[in-house]
Amino acid sequence: MQDATKILSVRERVCARENDFLSPYAMKSADTKGRVREEKSCDFRTDFQRDRDRIIYSNSFKRLKNKTQVFFSPLGDHYITRLTHTLDVSQIARSIARTLDLNEDLAEAIALGHDLGHTPFGHVGERVLASLSEHGFYHNEQSLRVVDYIEKDGRGLNLTYEVRDGILQHKSSGSPATLEGQAVSLADRIAYINHDIEDAIRAGILKETDLPQSAVAVLGSETKTRINTAIADIYQTSYQKGVVRMSDRVMNATNELREFMFERVYELANKSIQERSKRMLTQMFEYFTANIDKLPKMYLRLLEKDGKERVVCDYLSGMTDRYAIGVFENLFIPSTFSLGGNS
Repeated sequence: MQDATKILSVRERVCARENDFLSPYAMKSADTKGRVREEKSCDFRTDFQRDRDRIIYSNSFKRLKNKTQVFFSPLGDHYITRLTHTLDVSQIARSIARTLDLNEDLAEAIALGHDLGHTPFGHVGERVLASLSEHGFYHNEQSLRVVDYIEKDGRGLNLTYEVRDGILQHKSSGSPATLEGQAVSLADRIAYINHDIEDAIRAGILKETDLPQSAVAVLGSETKTRINTAIADIYQTSYQKGVVRMSDRVMNATNELREFMFERVYELANKSIQERSKRMLTQMFEYFTANIDKLPKMYLRLLEKDGKERVVCDYLSGMTDRYAIGVFENLFIPSTFSLGGNS
């Protein structure tokens, strides 16, 4: 009985430490609004820790390693994929949360789940599906749909309200309900700007000296310096303020870098896969919409509450780059065949 008492006290001790050490503005694990479907609490982990684990072990998370971030099928082992981007965001979000005495477990869970609904072929794939579906398509909304309805054969992961909100609201246009969600939104921007710069330099599209010097003067000339500058600025601007934000000076420099990357890198990288990915996704969208019975059984079950277009987008957006190409080739490119006769 004594051992059982010790086991049951693990989660309670974590919650007690949060009350003692986290900021008054932090989301405490014990204060979660809970899950859509009520569950018995875990003896060892808080609800946010359980959410993190559920995301990491999900199939959608595993597939991120084979989804494009910016550069499609690059000839090199060190280019960023959607998975390594997610890990970058998680690390930066945790650093921000730690400096501000926020809940690192919540920030980490949101960060790990924020891109689960991203399409193959990066943002090009997102734009293609948005143009094909009458409902539109936004990867943050799809990420929430993944954790709510698609994972676990349609049962979903049943995550907490705070993690689900942070996933949905992580875009710069969003309005997260928690400071941990705000931290992830900023971490996402800091991560993709800086690792995409590294990839562009690695690909020979940019040189370090091409970066706008006015932004470099504020943020720094190296990735580690720019990230450290951003985190330090967020700390100085936000500590015990009830908000997570950058100073105007650092935000303006960050936005300048972002605009530069759109002009010099993203449009160029997108052009290299625009036509191929558009053709593949469009033809598969039309095929599966017309032949809905060809979808995997799990997606067919979603038809009970959603229309064909929505469910076809679910299937296509869940594909990795490699799987999408394989399905396309299987559907539309004839296999080699023999005409018979003697050789």
